[in-house]
Amino acid sequence: MRKYIEKYLLPIAMTLGIVFHRQLSVLSPVIPYLLAMMLFITYSRVRWSDLRLSKFHYILLAIQYVGSALIYLALRPFNETLAQAAMICMLTATATSAPVVAGMLGGSIAETAAYAIISNLSVAFIAPVFLSLVGKSGDTVSLAASFWHIFRSVIPILVLPFLLALLLRKTAPQAHRKIQSAQIVSFYLWAAALTIVIGNITYYVRLQGNGHYLLEIIIAAVSLAICLLQFYFGRMIGTRFGQTVAGGQGLGQKNTVLAIWLTQTYLNPLATLGPGMYVLWQNLVNSWQIWRVKRNS
Repeated sequence: MRKYIEKYLLPIAMTLGIVFHRQLSVLSPVIPYLLAMMLFITYSRVRWSDLRLSKFHYILLAIQYVGSALIYLALRPFNETLAQAAMICMLTATATSAPVVAGMLGGSIAETAAYAIISNLSVAFIAPVFLSLVGKSGDTVSLAASFWHIFRSVIPILVLPFLLALLLRKTAPQAHRKIQSAQIVSFYLWAAALTIVIGNITYYVRLQGNGHYLLEIIIAAVSLAICLLQFYFGRMIGTRFGQTVAGGQGLGQKNTVLAIWLTQTYLNPLATLGPGMYVLWQNLVNSWQIWRVKRNS
């Protein structure tokens, strides 16, 4: 029964989010806490020594940040909301579930987990720069004030869980080992957070009426293109370093719950459709990859 639930948890979460979007929309304040708990459990698997940056990591980080800036600048002349949606699909960090999928695909769990940590921690410092430059608060407050507000909001969610995980490893190793062995809890927390964010997206899109259908279709198509390109280039770069699977998962599988929360909080809420559709696209890609591995094994 448990394996059956876990296998279909993604469509179940998305279906519940769509069906009960009105009721779930009031739970959006819970999302940051779910994110922090997910990251805390994931961080418990990583030691401080795992965070050594290599050339492989630098290249992936460069694509993540330089690419998100370039795609925003390229699409902004056409539509600001589309540009924000595309940017956040590249800017956001690696998913906490990426190491699990990497293991299923025969890749390095440790390498993927290390990059996931580096990616999530770096977003805590880089995302406030991007969001303060393009976000909705830029017209009313100074750039420095906007940056500080975003930085102060993001740091507790992305960095504090990491510091707490390190502290727990040193002060209470037995409790740390229990949390380390309970990674499935992070999966269920992710499903709960996904249900809420899908509900929020559905609720917001329904409020927009009929005037944004063309834009929504374009955002979904751009999100698909970005998803496929990130998996492709991630695997291509990873192959050069003997980390094909880790490269694809590190660059292609995104922490979409974090992306949606950042977008709803600091950007045009309609842009959440970008990472919202990315949830679907990346899981279709991973499902196909896992099916192909299982078929050939």
